[in-house]
Amino acid sequence: MQIGKYKIHTIESGDLLLDGGAMYGVIPKPLWEKSSPADEKNRIHLKTRHLLLVSEDKKILIDTGAGKNWNEKFEKIYAIDYSVHDMFPALAQIGIKPDEITDVILTHLHFDHVGGAVVFENGKPIPAFPNANYHVQQKQFEWAINPSERDRASYFNERYVTLLNEGILKQHNGNFQFDENINLIVANGHTPSQQLVKISDTSETLLYCGDLIPLASHISLPFIMGYDLQPIVTLNEKKEILPQAVKENWHLFFEHDPIIAAATITTNERGFIFKETFEVI
Repeated sequence: MQIGKYKIHTIESGDLLLDGGAMYGVIPKPLWEKSSPADEKNRIHLKTRHLLLVSEDKKILIDTGAGKNWNEKFEKIYAIDYSVHDMFPALAQIGIKPDEITDVILTHLHFDHVGGAVVFENGKPIPAFPNANYHVQQKQFEWAINPSERDRASYFNERYVTLLNEGILKQHNGNFQFDENINLIVANGHTPSQQLVKISDTSETLLYCGDLIPLASHISLPFIMGYDLQPIVTLNEKKEILPQAVKENWHLFFEHDPIIAAATITTNERGFIFKETFEVI
């Protein structure tokens, strides 16, 4: 896929399992288990899926996945799995080395989005993409440094404070035009100042939905994660974005869906539905 000056690649960095009830909030299990079958611990399969945007002078990665060097208990809880998908081999398959990445746009700083921002040498975290600038919203960074008791388990300071100490973490305030084809759009329902990534030109738009719409099934308005700190805000954000996606035929990119990478949507009497789905961009 080509949008503006960017050739767009799909990158998968690993699989994990999260609690199905937490992923669907107040929605009863009989309504979500067909699209997201659960294991014996009620966990459902998620991917960590990313976009790589390549132009003549930029190689931009969106989010970094969970990364590695977690303790055994943590990896067991979330069943983090790199046996099929892994960031660096996935980049190598399209001829990209980590030191060629110029920018990493972080939607937010939960571990499954920023964990791979660093690698470890002799137990010390260092930037995984040493020549890149990393981009995040300032309010999200401030929240991540001092999260609430409710969401503290999702944040691990060493995965992003390292970037600040290295002088490569660029903090933005509000909606931000990154360049002529990329806009960062703030959404606050899931966590303060998550930033969605809109890639567009005069004919095509692709929205990297982050955790506003993590799974394809979350295009349904009531399907909102229990993890979201402000679910009504999430609902209103979806009600603002999804009609525009229908009207302008956007491609919506799903970071965590195990099968559907992207989709265009339309509406019927029941709400938002798929127009066309894609397993890869």
